[in-house]
Amino acid sequence: MARQAEQLTSRRKAAILLVAMGPESVAKIFKNLREDEIEAITLEIARLGKITPDQRRSIVAEFYEMCMAQEVISEGGIDQARLALEAAFGPERAAEMVNKVIQTMQVLPFDFVKKTDPTQLRSFIQDEHPQTIALILAHLNAGQAAAVISGLPQELRAEVARRIAIMDRTPPEVIREIEKVLERKLSSSVVSQGFSTVGGVKSLVEVLNFVDRTTEKTILESLTEQNPELADEVKKLMFVFEDIILLDDASIQKVLREVDGKELALALKGVNEEVQARIYKNMSERAMNMLREDMEFMGPVRLRNVEEAQQRIVGVIRRLEEQGEIIVARGGGGDEVIV
Repeated sequence: MARQAEQLTSRRKAAILLVAMGPESVAKIFKNLREDEIEAITLEIARLGKITPDQRRSIVAEFYEMCMAQEVISEGGIDQARLALEAAFGPERAAEMVNKVIQTMQVLPFDFVKKTDPTQLRSFIQDEHPQTIALILAHLNAGQAAAVISGLPQELRAEVARRIAIMDRTPPEVIREIEKVLERKLSSSVVSQGFSTVGGVKSLVEVLNFVDRTTEKTILESLTEQNPELADEVKKLMFVFEDIILLDDASIQKVLREVDGKELALALKGVNEEVQARIYKNMSERAMNMLREDMEFMGPVRLRNVEEAQQRIVGVIRRLEEQGEIIVARGGGGDEVIV
């Protein structure tokens, strides 16, 4: 029965449990859920169909065990709870129960901040140390972080961006201390456990993909002055070769005019058919046939060589964008074309 339950999704388990509890209990539970959660579970209940007695008993038993494990953890901590549960259910089952409870109990760092308006949040944190601001923004979704960083003073904006990019693991005591400050300002509470690995180049790239072009350019220029290698790493991740399909036909044609045919043939090795089709669409039939022949004649190639060729073409795209020759779509909305 336990294996039956493990194969079900969490949403389906919740639906089966609620059906087993009855409509009155469900109504009380729904009062504590968000509207989107209610809709999702309601839809899952509608899709359930017939539920076997074994399924129902298995889900209810799993829920009971999690409630019991959570109570033991709350009273004596994780280590004490593990010992108690091992004595009752054995080491393997106890480990499963504890892990499930930890996952459901864990609250992400700065989770309460995600509900705060970016303008309001910026007013609370803009006087903090750049490292503190970077830590907070690294925990937010890219859109919210972009809205905050775009409104910071230019010098602070670049420094915060740099710190997000080089950030790695943050001790829990540091996170808790910063959270306490924000708790007092925002009258909220949050629980954080364990180390949190956030930030890094990819985190910064996600933010930059949502900011306007001016903000992005200012940050990248400052990064280039302070840390050229880091700036280059960020630029490489901001537009991957496969993203060429996001360009309009006229822009793709401008890029192709700047790229050597053999370089393009190498770059196209191994990419999906959608990318290849988009490239072929913007070439003459003669040029397309020559490109295909080059790709076939080339035979097997090293992945590293393909990626290097793709990156050189991405460099051409970025250069043309900086010169205003083409437009690369971004999430910030500042690059829309008005006809």
